[in-house]
Amino acid sequence: MSKLRILYVSSEVDPFLNTSRIADFVRNLPTAMQERGMEIRILVPRFGSINERKNRLHEVVRLSGITIPMGEEEKPLTIKVASIPAAKLQVYFIDNEDYFQRKFVLTDKDGAFYEDNHERAAFFCKGALETVVKLGWSPDVVHCNDWMSSLVPLYISTHYKNHPIFKDSKTIFSPHNSEFDFTFSNDDLLGKVKLGEIEDENLTSLANSDYSAFIKIGAEYADKVVSLENAENSRIQSIIDEFKSKTYQNIAENDLDFFEKLYLELAGN
Repeated sequence: MSKLRILYVSSEVDPFLNTSRIADFVRNLPTAMQERGMEIRILVPRFGSINERKNRLHEVVRLSGITIPMGEEEKPLTIKVASIPAAKLQVYFIDNEDYFQRKFVLTDKDGAFYEDNHERAAFFCKGALETVVKLGWSPDVVHCNDWMSSLVPLYISTHYKNHPIFKDSKTIFSPHNSEFDFTFSNDDLLGKVKLGEIEDENLTSLANSDYSAFIKIGAEYADKVVSLENAENSRIQSIIDEFKSKTYQNIAENDLDFFEKLYLELAGN
């Protein structure tokens, strides 16, 4: 039997960037699943605060030349790679000069939320999937963490649903404590999120154009939703309840048996 292939998509992973418990979760769970015999890849944005020299990031030249549609523009995608030495885990970094060459993550030096964070999220999700296509690596399960990865289930369920790399992939969405108080321009948000034949009717969950909108679209299109016990879900509990038929709530971060069983079930094993 071939190894189960699990792709983790996240806003951060330790030790490259650690601003929240998401980074620890996406370090510890993949490590444990690899130790249980699964084949793992991790995809994160290459935020400017990540020190490339210290962390030995290098560009994957064979994956160069990809452009990502963003509204009426095409943005170049640069893919970099590094490994977590202690765990021997490969991490791929999604990079673009316009979106990720800033010294800060989601807010500027004065703490103001970047107004184009919706674009950064859309570019990251599109770029992550195109990276996997370029790698020719077909994941059995794609586990998305945080609002920045919430568009991945949408894209896999629509634009990539018949693609040979993703046609059999199942998706999990895990919301985390990453809320923000900001509302994007709805027209701009929908324009930047669209990909291929995706239309406005596919994006009704994004109507509020805020944090809850990203959580809702992630929950809508994912095959399963896993809410962790450490997450403060009061702000999004109504969304979780809306999709409770496919949601597991209050799961411990270190409940390795639960995640292994879920991955196997989704993969049909």
